[in-house]
Amino acid sequence: MTLLAIDQGTTSSRAILFSEEGRVLDTAQEEFPQRYPRDGWVEHDPEAIWQSVLRTARAVLKRAEAPVAALGITNQRETVLVWDRKTGEPIHDAIVWQDRRTAAACRKLEADGHGDLIRQRTGLVVDPYFSATKLAFILGEVPGAKARAEAGELAFGTVDSFLLYRLTGGRVHATDVTNACRTSLFNLEAQDWDDELLALFGVPRAMMPEIRDCASDFGTTDEAVLGRALPIGGIAGDQQAALIGQACVKPGMIKSTYGTGCFVVLNTGGEIVRSDHRLLSTVAYRLGGETTFAVEGSIFVAGAAVQWLRDGIGVLSHASETEALARAARSDSRVVMVPAFTGLGAPHWDAEARGAIYGLTRDAGPAELARAALESVAFQTDDLIEAMRADGADIEALRIDGGMVANDWFCQALADITDLPAERPVVGETTALGAAMLAGLQAGVFSSLEEACALWQQDAAFAPGSEPAAREAKRALWRDAVRRTLTE
Repeated sequence: MTLLAIDQGTTSSRAILFSEEGRVLDTAQEEFPQRYPRDGWVEHDPEAIWQSVLRTARAVLKRAEAPVAALGITNQRETVLVWDRKTGEPIHDAIVWQDRRTAAACRKLEADGHGDLIRQRTGLVVDPYFSATKLAFILGEVPGAKARAEAGELAFGTVDSFLLYRLTGGRVHATDVTNACRTSLFNLEAQDWDDELLALFGVPRAMMPEIRDCASDFGTTDEAVLGRALPIGGIAGDQQAALIGQACVKPGMIKSTYGTGCFVVLNTGGEIVRSDHRLLSTVAYRLGGETTFAVEGSIFVAGAAVQWLRDGIGVLSHASETEALARAARSDSRVVMVPAFTGLGAPHWDAEARGAIYGLTRDAGPAELARAALESVAFQTDDLIEAMRADGADIEALRIDGGMVANDWFCQALADITDLPAERPVVGETTALGAAMLAGLQAGVFSSLEEACALWQQDAAFAPGSEPAAREAKRALWRDAVRRTLTE
């Protein structure tokens, strides 16, 4: 038996077929366009997302040589879609998690004294990153949307919910707890939508999806969609799926994923840990009705900084070139990049900050810029690790995944700057693997989460190698650059 994972990300959609042993058997990937209608605005065409998912899933299923036991879904989180319940047609482009258009609305929520309520109920800070203000924007922007939502004609969902609705031919409108908890509308303690928060953001409960465990019966795919009826057994937001795929299922274990953004997630077990350093309290996963919690630090720009070097200013033609360029950079370069292209996330939460490069000299070139981009991701990770340590976390090692960790230079820089061993797994597709593991749990392929996590194997470990003085000098340059970039 095999397991199929749909991994719907910020810049591409992938379908990956796994064996029961967790090996990648086949994969298909397709990028789709990014839309930037105004400064700080980021949108996706929902139909482009859907078609990329359809094409990649159909391609893998067509080539599958063994029966597929179940399908799992993992997705970019916080991105907002609203669609017509009858037709399935979106009423507005998807507003992406990176989007900053609701910064003023967030400032007003704080000024009106609602910040503490939102933080206490949801574990989240007040920021445009999360779904609620995006959803409120669509309901206010599209004529008649609010009335239609109140009448039950419209459905809200994050990307997982939209895909589930389409995959099941409109039969299932649901989400899982890890996506629900990122909306600013979910009560962490009650484990349900919060009526007071729904009222605060002006969101009718009639448009909200049902919340289910991460491994659950999410229905079956419509045969007309994928050519066969497959049970959908698992859903998790991308970072929680990666936590599972990295086998970080014990309190104190931590993973960091490097895709478009970077997300560091620390398993805190059955306890909701409230951060004093502007980190997020969130759900790691819920299985059999039992919730495991986490603390998370969110970085908006990681791989996107490399993408900007490639697509924005043409410094390189392929992301893989950054490793050789970074190695060739001048050892005495003081170039520092703060990639606040869409604001700064944790622990700063400055929605108005914008990207900056400091320390440029006439001899700075592509090599120095490439190294600065890679180091900026390591520095941002270090900021999150330090915040977690300040909150009392005892961190021994960092499990790493995502496209950037194929770069050995970056992995070593990460270990040097954070002063932690960085552990890279054999199976790099940890986000998709986590979704497949959840589907396998529901389908009975695995008897327990622990059995599924026993599949994890280490590919390489990068030990810290910097002298303390050199590390602190680099950190000081970074902190000064951030201080000069912040607007708040």
